[in-house]
Amino acid sequence: MSSPVMTKEGKVRDLRSKEEIRAERRKGRTGVYLVLPGLLVLVLFFALPVVVLLAMSLYTRPPGAEIGQFVPALQFSNYATVLGAYWPELMRSFGFALIATTLALIIGYPMAYLVAVRLRERKLLQGILLVLLIAPFFSSFILRTQSWKQILADEGFVAQTLKAVGLLASDGHLTATAFAVVAGLTYNFLPFMVLPIYANLERLDTRLLEAAGDLYASPLTTFRKVTLPLSAPGVFAGTLLTFIPAAGDYVNAALLGNNRNTTMIGQVIDSRFFRVIDYPGAAALSFVLMVSILILVTVYIRKFGTKDLM
Repeated sequence: MSSPVMTKEGKVRDLRSKEEIRAERRKGRTGVYLVLPGLLVLVLFFALPVVVLLAMSLYTRPPGAEIGQFVPALQFSNYATVLGAYWPELMRSFGFALIATTLALIIGYPMAYLVAVRLRERKLLQGILLVLLIAPFFSSFILRTQSWKQILADEGFVAQTLKAVGLLASDGHLTATAFAVVAGLTYNFLPFMVLPIYANLERLDTRLLEAAGDLYASPLTTFRKVTLPLSAPGVFAGTLLTFIPAAGDYVNAALLGNNRNTTMIGQVIDSRFFRVIDYPGAAALSFVLMVSILILVTVYIRKFGTKDLM
């Protein structure tokens, strides 16, 4: 008599497992349907343009062809040509981006800490400072950069003050210098550094800071051992969000620099594409820039990932 009972229970178990399997499959299909629109956007607006960019970088101009006429080819020498001609601009772009990212971190972390931690109980003042922080996004990127050109002009307050204290020669200039370009990059991308750090510090449990003080930790030790490690994910995200667009930027270099010593790779790509009409060269430089940033970001993630900072 026990055998049929066991058999029935076994059938019940089998039926239940089949129902669970069907439910899991339905959930899986639902997940795929939800992901498909995003995948389609990535394919159409990222993967496909990258493939086109790579193909264009290998085009060649046949002998006797008019300006702007290129044919498909496997002209890998395009990469050697543009790298040999423009590697200083590429290195300068990464150098400017690194300096701007470092300055944005030095300036932005105290700002984020003040708004997120010190002013946590003063909601009105915290909200006002957040609005002031986000307000530049409501104006044009070019207008913000152009305003720095006026701020750093020879007749401006900054230049006149530096000349008065002897930090700038009487015939010196701030515009059309590396200083001006880095200043513009730092200012324009500062919110990209502050906001991720603020979002991370906003979730910080202040009881941990109080506990560190109860254990006789100094404010500096509390910051170094508690606050900084817990805010590491925000710092990590902010540095990436600042460095990546700054490395490919050309507006700041064009408006605040615009000379041989401040030329960035974005300006070169713009010139090769719109002025020289060298589509393969511009595409090769764009692909080199993209791959270089990808390699640098990968190295940064592996070496300074948030797990290592915690």
